[in-house]
Amino acid sequence: MKIYLAGPDVFLPDAVEIGRQKAAICAAHGLTGLYPLDNAIDLTAPDASRQIFAANEAMMDQADAIIANLTPFRGAGADPGTVYELGYMAGRRKFCVAYSNDGATYADRLTRFMDVTSEDGRLVDAQGLTVEDFGLVDNLMMIHALELHGCPLVTPATMPIDVWHNLAAFEACVRMAAARLIAP
Repeated sequence: MKIYLAGPDVFLPDAVEIGRQKAAICAAHGLTGLYPLDNAIDLTAPDASRQIFAANEAMMDQADAIIANLTPFRGAGADPGTVYELGYMAGRRKFCVAYSNDGATYADRLTRFMDVTSEDGRLVDAQGLTVEDFGLVDNLMMIHALELHGCPLVTPATMPIDVWHNLAAFEACVRMAAARLIAP
């Protein structure tokens, strides 16, 4: 069974090594990890971004499931590319599993970046826009997509010191995927 390994990990300085580690964890559980950086793309080509998009969608089409890293990236929420990939897979009714190494609610995390106040019984940000406040770790669409198309979001009991290199929550997702996808 093939698992598409989505997440902002591809932007880390040691992205290739992280991909190798994740693929090795998958293999140890009888799964094949498909990591986006496994695609051979000439980044100097004028259409490199289109090639990356097409190659990643082709990889997702080959996969039986997705494990998405929804750890907040460059802000209070998940990486938008990863969110797209999760939606793509959920839309194809493939098995969806995800984790976040930051288990704080989205509303709480937003306060790390801007002032959030209560106004007329709702939370609002510094621009006066309503802050989604359902006590969920991220946007309700992702959280409920996971519940309906796979397993609830995996979060650690306490946030790891290094959220980008601690793979314990990832491995928990791999175990869930293996239990679901590999016949006993």
